[in-house]
Amino acid sequence: MRVKRRLSAFTVALAGLGLLLIFWSVPELGPTIKAARADGVSGVFTARELRCIQHPGHESCVWAGDFASGDGRVVRHDVELYGSERGTTAAGRTVEAVDTGRASRVYGPDGSGEWLFTTLLAVAGMVMVGVAARRAWR
Repeated sequence: MRVKRRLSAFTVALAGLGLLLIFWSVPELGPTIKAARADGVSGVFTARELRCIQHPGHESCVWAGDFASGDGRVVRHDVELYGSERGTTAAGRTVEAVDTGRASRVYGPDGSGEWLFTTLLAVAGMVMVGVAARRAWR
């Protein structure tokens, strides 16, 4: 006869957090891998507005503006140029960019290292769910 044990709050929280990380990161893996390779629609980004956030002792800025593909078929407004900062460009200037399909951003022609963080989050989520499943199985 097996005695049923209740799951600990830690195990439930661990599983929940792991599932949340998986839910958040897995859909982003494809676009971030495309961004790493600068694989998408090539065009130009026209800077319109510098958006900055002040942190204690640090400022984080990104340029927002419009993207237009080289053939003119794709035009996107109010997107951010990932990895840009205050000195990257100026309002009204254009720089080469690639649209990988992300809803709110485009990337420079050299790609992005964003995939690493997204992959680490997905792996961390899977590990958390695995540990929680193992704890529940015992």
